[in-house]
Amino acid sequence: MTTTVLDLHADPVELTAALVDIESESRDETAIADAVEAALRSQTSGFEIVRNGNRVLARTDLGRPTRVVLAGHLDTVPVAGNLPHRRTADAAEGDVLHGCGTVDMKSGDAVFLHLAATMAEPAHDLTLIFYDCEEIAAEYNGLGVIERDLPEWLHGDVAILGEPTAGLIEAGCQGTMRVRLSTRGTRAHSARSWMGDNAIHKLGTVLTTLAAYRPRTVDIDGCEYREGLSAVGIGGGVAGNVVPDDAHVDVNFRFAPDRSVEQATEHVREVFAAELADGQLGFEVTDSASGALPGLSNPAAAALVDAAGGRFRAKYGWTDVSRFSALGIPAVNLGPGDPNLAHRVDERVPVRQIAEVTDLLRAYLSG
Repeated sequence: MTTTVLDLHADPVELTAALVDIESESRDETAIADAVEAALRSQTSGFEIVRNGNRVLARTDLGRPTRVVLAGHLDTVPVAGNLPHRRTADAAEGDVLHGCGTVDMKSGDAVFLHLAATMAEPAHDLTLIFYDCEEIAAEYNGLGVIERDLPEWLHGDVAILGEPTAGLIEAGCQGTMRVRLSTRGTRAHSARSWMGDNAIHKLGTVLTTLAAYRPRTVDIDGCEYREGLSAVGIGGGVAGNVVPDDAHVDVNFRFAPDRSVEQATEHVREVFAAELADGQLGFEVTDSASGALPGLSNPAAAALVDAAGGRFRAKYGWTDVSRFSALGIPAVNLGPGDPNLAHRVDERVPVRQIAEVTDLLRAYLSG
């Protein structure tokens, strides 16, 4: 298979278009990793470059006092008839690039690659990490593989993930947890319901508690994080003529990054303390991931905020910044594109945002 030739010195909008046209659904990133590796090896200087599976890593060793990590995933969700790319211009949206991955997150990748090739004297040492399998289960995530196999490559003073943020700094991220609350009863024929004990009915107090819950809002480094506790699934019932003997509700807790997973678990237990007290309600944590503190008071991160004109906000949702935060490295999300358009058939990014993020990061990295 012929490797696509990427021009890292080209306008990052054109580079985005070239990356978009290389299909790279999760677990099928070989072609785009080949193209990125070949371009970095032939069009940059001063970088140590390593290929690890479908992960491409590059770093300088210029003796700078600080190191900035630029990380972006190469995979996309499945194509939905939205390739190859196309470009439109209209009065409402201006010049727009359409296609799978334009937002999430090949425009961010293009900015990082372009800067690597065109910055002669960065004020910081740079580490670039392009990885696979971000859009699927965490066990396959390429950044997690690097953390296990090549942990020294994740060291830095600040990390920037090119996730879509519409060109604003989105600092840190929320933690997330899913809990299954379950009830047991006694099965019976619904015509003789008094002989049974309806497990679904026992969920009534759980749902009432959820409806009355008032989430916390907390300010961390000037970022306002809003928590949320929501029922996201419910199950139970055997047949239309049977009183059910088991039922459950799945609850998702999105928590501010000043809570650990253990503290978040304890909070959810406290919320349902009354229901749990009699031993009739099962409690099982089925999934969890730590949040990430914004760390904007760190000098390297503060300089990035200055370069962005002081524009930043909290990140709602979970991203791979959490992996860097767990290593004690301040991390932010910063990239072109509206995150609300990610994964959509009409995924698209305004061309001006690609230029704005490129200029912002060039100013920051040049000092």
